[in-house]
Amino acid sequence: MAKSPSSQAAETRSAIVAAARTLFAERGYAQTTVADIVAAADVTKGALFHYFKSKDELFIEIWRQLQLDMDAEARAAAFAAIDRSDVFAAFLAGSRVYLDWASRPDYQRIVLVDGPSVLGPARWHEMEFDLGRASLVAGTTFIASKGHFPAALAEPAALMLQASLNAAAYALSLGKLGITREQYLDTFERLLRGLR
Repeated sequence: MAKSPSSQAAETRSAIVAAARTLFAERGYAQTTVADIVAAADVTKGALFHYFKSKDELFIEIWRQLQLDMDAEARAAAFAAIDRSDVFAAFLAGSRVYLDWASRPDYQRIVLVDGPSVLGPARWHEMEFDLGRASLVAGTTFIASKGHFPAALAEPAALMLQASLNAAAYALSLGKLGITREQYLDTFERLLRGLR
């Protein structure tokens, strides 16, 4: 049975995204050419440019999908860790997932290393915060509602905690400081529990 045009189109687009994701993770954005992507996906340049205006647009889609996948896993972990006796447990569970992802080579390369250079630091930060904002602010709002700090500080606290996690994630991706994921998590937990 022949595939429908929409089915074939979806397969072609998926092949392009999968090939590009693999190449961006292995080689990095700068070392991956459009020719490399179309060869790995077994499609034409015309097919790639039918779905994506540029290599940048393709990269941004992959960057965003990695972020959304990580966020979904972090939310699920946070939800599963809700503990009436420990208001910080859910936030910490989501943070652990983030640092787990930050230890993955594909996430490190695409999101943490190449993301800021392709998007620019300001746009990277804005997109990164926008994608995680709802989860983080929900977490800090919950903690504030339990009297740990003023409710008016929920959003600034979310931004500062996210910056702390991002710094730890970036340092993990560099691997130069000799600080382990567990040490970052221990320090982060102390920061979080110390909010007043």
